[in-house]
Amino acid sequence: MFSTQNNLKSMQDKALESLRAVMDPDLGKDIVTLGFVKELSVDPKGVATCTIELTTPACPVKDQLRDQARQALTSVPGVSEARVQMTAQVRPLSAPARDRLVPQVRNIIPVASGKGGVGKSTLSANLAVALALDGARVGLMDADVYGPSIPAMLGINEKPGSDGHRIFPVERHGIKIISMGFFVPQNDAVIWRGPMLHKMVQDFLGVVDWGELDYLIVDLPPGTGDIQLSLCQSIPVTGAVIVSTPQDVAWQVAQKAIVMFDKLQAPVLGIIENMSRHVCSKCSHEEAIFGEGGARRAAAQLGIPMLGEVPLVTRLRAASDAGVPLVLSDPAHPAAQALRGAARALAAGVSVRNLSADERPRAAKVDAAGLAEISIEWTDGKRTVQRARDLRLACPCAACVDEITGERTLRPESVPDTLTAVSVHPVGRYALQFVWSDGHSTGLYGHTYLRRLAGLS
Repeated sequence: MFSTQNNLKSMQDKALESLRAVMDPDLGKDIVTLGFVKELSVDPKGVATCTIELTTPACPVKDQLRDQARQALTSVPGVSEARVQMTAQVRPLSAPARDRLVPQVRNIIPVASGKGGVGKSTLSANLAVALALDGARVGLMDADVYGPSIPAMLGINEKPGSDGHRIFPVERHGIKIISMGFFVPQNDAVIWRGPMLHKMVQDFLGVVDWGELDYLIVDLPPGTGDIQLSLCQSIPVTGAVIVSTPQDVAWQVAQKAIVMFDKLQAPVLGIIENMSRHVCSKCSHEEAIFGEGGARRAAAQLGIPMLGEVPLVTRLRAASDAGVPLVLSDPAHPAAQALRGAARALAAGVSVRNLSADERPRAAKVDAAGLAEISIEWTDGKRTVQRARDLRLACPCAACVDEITGERTLRPESVPDTLTAVSVHPVGRYALQFVWSDGHSTGLYGHTYLRRLAGLS
């Protein structure tokens, strides 16, 4: 009996060791080191059973990893059969409680462009539905307040529900959706200034009952204005997707969005080139009417992943007009396949972002609550001490700095010498949010920014 148990234990150890040969190509490590292997066992008949828990159900190499795991297990002497079950658990940017507005949302991914007319909303809708088709829990927030088109693209006519305290998003095509289009009559125009836009972003995040989500896709308006700033200054963003068309001039404009996210310390997960080529619906002739490869060339130069190239086809436009995204209405269409591929590449990029070590110094310990001086111990062993009032005067948010001119609008005489920090909250791996005794709390202080203020590199 003991001999049998020892043999099974030895076979199980060898089986686990064999799985170290199975590498995740995106993360660059084997599935054992990554902690993907769960519940591995070998029974007396030589049947090896294990579960491989991936970081996303939309993993583009899921089948490849499963087949490689089976081959590795059956190569172990004494193993006659391998049964491999694939599951997924989407990892958050950091601990799930990292943000008070959306504590159950694991990853927030804004989709942005430097200019309008590039098909950003169409891509946002299809990306969200594609991720849901692969088994992820997905929400779609239409933040394009001036031209909300998501309800029409998803064929939604009903309004969100409410219990007087929370707003319940509309559910359609397997995703949860919120949009200003639900609240504004069709022919009305929204004419809002910055503070109202900021309030809308806060409500769409904190008042809407999103529940547990793996991904919240945020369809941003074109440009680099108030909504983009409010979003990145309110919540920890996993990373952004940039949409461009092939022309060099369009890419030059799209780069402004990349610069904006870089300044806000929100990484760019990748680029999608829309309208990459026109495909005739009659003869299938392909023509690069907007030029060719501009986004791909720029992505290579900047070292940003290229998530996909989506052709310009009538079927994609018609599907949006009909309210059923192409990935659902015609999943075999080449454009739908390109969108599914882009969604899977995005999911892989999120996993890489969340599991890869960030070598930049981060705040390891912060002493701030109720204090006039803020003490921060950094992961590189350094320590900084800064006056709370000085940090308050350096607040980078849109309420304190004119986002167009860059000039500081906060008046020093309005900040009392006795100002203290009421509390401090970490935002992802890259920033701190302070609640000051004068009531101000909308500024996110990036770790790099805090160190620069303290004279550190």
